[in-house]
Amino acid sequence: MSGIRPPLRIVALAVCSLFVLSGCASGSTEGTHSGYADREGPTVIGTDGSAESRVVAALYGELLTAAGEEVKTAGAPYASAIDTAQAVVDGKISIAPAYESTLLRAMPGAQTMPGNMEATLSMALPPGIVALPAAAAQRGIVLAVTGATAERHKLHSLADLAKAGSHLTLGGSASGDPDAPSASALKKAYGVTLTTAGTSKTADVLVLRGTDPAIARDGLVVLTDPKAAIPPEHVFPLISAPAVDLPGRNALARVNTLLTTAQLAALTSSVNAGEAPGKAARTWLRSKGLLR
Repeated sequence: MSGIRPPLRIVALAVCSLFVLSGCASGSTEGTHSGYADREGPTVIGTDGSAESRVVAALYGELLTAAGEEVKTAGAPYASAIDTAQAVVDGKISIAPAYESTLLRAMPGAQTMPGNMEATLSMALPPGIVALPAAAAQRGIVLAVTGATAERHKLHSLADLAKAGSHLTLGGSASGDPDAPSASALKKAYGVTLTTAGTSKTADVLVLRGTDPAIARDGLVVLTDPKAAIPPEHVFPLISAPAVDLPGRNALARVNTLLTTAQLAALTSSVNAGEAPGKAARTWLRSKGLLR
């Protein structure tokens, strides 16, 4: 946001903080991401073991290949999105799917600029590592209710929960996630009183990942979050800047406005069901006119 300038000390701390991987620890960023940044070779895409990461990486790979870049996939998946991000910073791979809040949690002292996540990431990442613009899709935490519950209590947003009284329960498969809001946090933000029900699948208000197939399968109503009480988790390409040229970046940008959370959930479900990530990615890209 214009007019917001965090103290220089905080900025310096944020820049030094990504997994203690930036070169500030040794007084220089040289060598921090010297792998693919400093040598010729294919653009190497890394993933974690999840179906979601693998299909997003396949989307990136197809787009980069169509843009004329030589692309290969890292030999083995990484353990988590944090590990793939670290591999980009270390120069072991050129690009990986990353997620906003997950990445920022790994940067102690990083300062969030309200309403400007792109600037927040840019400020916190080490030199030479770039967070390209995020897609519309996110795997972040959402709160959802059944259609019947939404109709009965006239629920559209989290703010509406206060009208339903204090008898609703809060639970679900993602209730233990680091980004999941607690009942007390929701009370502070929206003045609603909910009873915690842990991981119960029958809670009135379900805490889920935005790409959970249950949302579409069960016709759940996702409640909007007008006060941004739940941090965003949009997917974006994290790159080693010299490893992805301008045509490649422009190709990746084409997916941003078209890949929605619902479509990412459908792609993930297809891969979980056994479809090859590359095939799922090509089919979707062709359906959107992004690939011949």
